[in-house]
Amino acid sequence: MQPFVDVSCPYCGETIGLMLDASAGEQTYIEDCHVCCRPIVVSVGFDEDGEPQVSVHAEDEA
Repeated sequence: MQPFVDVSCPYCGETIGLMLDASAGEQTYIEDCHVCCRPIVVSVGFDEDGEPQVSVHAEDEA
């Protein structure tokens, strides 16, 4: 089963749901906000219990 997490868009603030691929391990990718369509950088890692650790930021943030 793939984990599903809710995050807030760094642009519009709306909560969006992301389905994570746990089999891919740590990853960083760009996903468009489902509300405002702006590009969000998503960074995913997993702790020792397999729980997802997700952070998001705007594409133009350092």
